[in-house]
Amino acid sequence: MTVTVAANRWPRRLPRWLHPGAWWIWALGLATAASRTTNPLLLVLIVMVAALVVGYRRPDAPWARSFDFFLRLGVVVVLVRVTVQLVFGAAMGSTLLLPLPGIVLPEWLAGIRLGGDVMAESVLLALFDGLRLATILICIGAANSLASPHRLLKSVPTALYEVGVSIVIALTFTPQLITDVTRVQSARHLRGRTRRGVRAIAGSAMPVFEGALERSVTLAAAMDSRGYGRRAHLDRRGALAPTLLLVGMIAAAIGTYGLVSEDAPLLLQVPMLVAGLGIAVLSTAWASRTSTRSRYRPDPWRLPEWLVSGSGVVAAVTFLLGGQWWPLAMLTQTDPPTWPALPLLPLIGLVVAATPAITAPPLPQPMPVRDRRPERVAA
Repeated sequence: MTVTVAANRWPRRLPRWLHPGAWWIWALGLATAASRTTNPLLLVLIVMVAALVVGYRRPDAPWARSFDFFLRLGVVVVLVRVTVQLVFGAAMGSTLLLPLPGIVLPEWLAGIRLGGDVMAESVLLALFDGLRLATILICIGAANSLASPHRLLKSVPTALYEVGVSIVIALTFTPQLITDVTRVQSARHLRGRTRRGVRAIAGSAMPVFEGALERSVTLAAAMDSRGYGRRAHLDRRGALAPTLLLVGMIAAAIGTYGLVSEDAPLLLQVPMLVAGLGIAVLSTAWASRTSTRSRYRPDPWRLPEWLVSGSGVVAAVTFLLGGQWWPLAMLTQTDPPTWPALPLLPLIGLVVAATPAITAPPLPQPMPVRDRRPERVAA
């Protein structure tokens, strides 16, 4: 009897889906860490951590294939940022890379400079800024590839169900668009038509738009048949919850801006963010008590969810502390150019952020086709 109790105390790691909220907290923690630094070494390490976890825990689903798209989007963001700096940016620094002719527009056009000498300091500044924005997008793409949008919709609080539907549909649009474009291009290739150029884009646009419109009509009919939009009678206390939620979200937005801005007062940074999030959580819980919606088999929140979400929070906290203790290492100097350093505390945070590749439960495998067939009974 004692052996049985001890065995039940440590259950096996059975395959199951991780709560999608844990993946989003982990990814937002990485995105917060990326927003606090322009160190290219740390930013590349964040991308590598996201790619490592996605490579180990990405399921075999159409919506999970969008991570490659976000990687390519990040490269485009970096190239666009550097190009804008070369064309419209001011010449900063003293290290000349390439002498080019330039034109300074009149003062009534804000005195913008077009072209001109290419300086190494300005190129590095644009490169680091673009890499930071690209890293944030890649972290969001990692969450989009790991968390099922349908399970995310089930996990949204009942008070925010309508907002959750809009967000989930928006997150589902990108991978579904990629799937439609790939399908249309494959069909054109089988028919012997070109897949490149303006004609190929024009020929692929109409089937993709037609598929999106058809899915929208089908989704609207399905939501209407399931009674979407039904509301119960709310008293004054229930009607006050959306107002408190709006106030909390505005306070959280102000606190987030205060964290990003370097000149914001201390009261408008972490205290405002914590107060706003607290008001939003309390108002959401208050409004959920008056909701009439029920859930079918909700996803559990157990130890793996705490470990995955906690690893993202640890990464964000270590980068915030690193910005306070080692500001020169977190914000790489470009004038004059210096080789980026690797602070120890953010590096430890990234090691912790890579643990979901191990701590997350194994993914459930699809049932083989032969197991789905009923067994024949001998006569």
